[in-house]
Amino acid sequence: MTPAAARPPIKFDILKTRELGIVLALAALVLYTTINNPRFLSGQSVRDNLLNTAILAVMATGQAVVVITRNIDLSVGSVLGISAFAVATVMSDHPGLPMIIAILVGLAVGAAAGLLNGVLVRYGKVPALVVTLGTLYMYRGITYSWAGGSQVNADELPAHFLNFANDNLLGVPWLVLIALLVVGATTWVMRNYRVGRELYAMGSSPPAAELAGIKVARNLLGAFVLSGALAGLAGVLFAARFGTVDASAGTGYELNVVAAVVVGGVAVFGGSGTVWGAGLGALLLTVISSALAVLDINQFWQQAIVGALIVLAIGADRLVAVRIARSLRKRDAHV
Repeated sequence: MTPAAARPPIKFDILKTRELGIVLALAALVLYTTINNPRFLSGQSVRDNLLNTAILAVMATGQAVVVITRNIDLSVGSVLGISAFAVATVMSDHPGLPMIIAILVGLAVGAAAGLLNGVLVRYGKVPALVVTLGTLYMYRGITYSWAGGSQVNADELPAHFLNFANDNLLGVPWLVLIALLVVGATTWVMRNYRVGRELYAMGSSPPAAELAGIKVARNLLGAFVLSGALAGLAGVLFAARFGTVDASAGTGYELNVVAAVVVGGVAVFGGSGTVWGAGLGALLLTVISSALAVLDINQFWQQAIVGALIVLAIGADRLVAVRIARSLRKRDAHV
């Protein structure tokens, strides 16, 4: 993977970016909630929000790459679950294993699940929505069968594994640092390397990408493997953070992940959006959930708010697409 040799300059107009809108909405929400309850910005509250965001942001990163290619991965919640249970089982049976082994196990389990998704989508010629909906239930069923109604409790896990969620570097929790590294590195690759350009091209027009000689099959498999691997990594972080893991771990996460990606500005029709925008979307959704609890608002409203944000995001994408198409037609008319 080499940097793109010729890269046209990209102009960043901060006033027109979707990410700025998320930042402003986030700032307004935090300000309003803090005015009503100053404890919302307490050290523990901020820490909890960041830790919860870390898990969601890691998953949203992989999902964003898949959605950019005009696909979707609905199995990520189940991949988190099977990875979390696998890692918790391994660590409880072999408490002397270092943390890096737990991370590698989670990545491997997730990557294998993602590879199966990619193979079925690419070579089975089945829409990703259908494939990953099926594997969502398949992976969850495997986890339930493996667990057999049992769970791994925190007292069965080694101390160094559980402490990982609370340890920090220069005051920043390791989970947050990992999330920042994942989001930052993926954003850098998507922005500066040829493979990132190719993924955007695939999402913009799959037939044109094929005709241009882009290795669509390789890139598609890579996108799904990345999504699965990061969901597996999120499973490791989940197990370390919460300690107790059963077969239901990660249930429903896939909807929050997709919501974070769409709200973060990644177009559901593929070809546009940024990974760091998806990370901001994850932060916004986490803060919304926390703010509703602090403001003593029924949590069921969270689903309505998230649904409204998704509809608004999709509507904004279509509006932008129509304006761009109109602008191109005017430009062509003057040529």
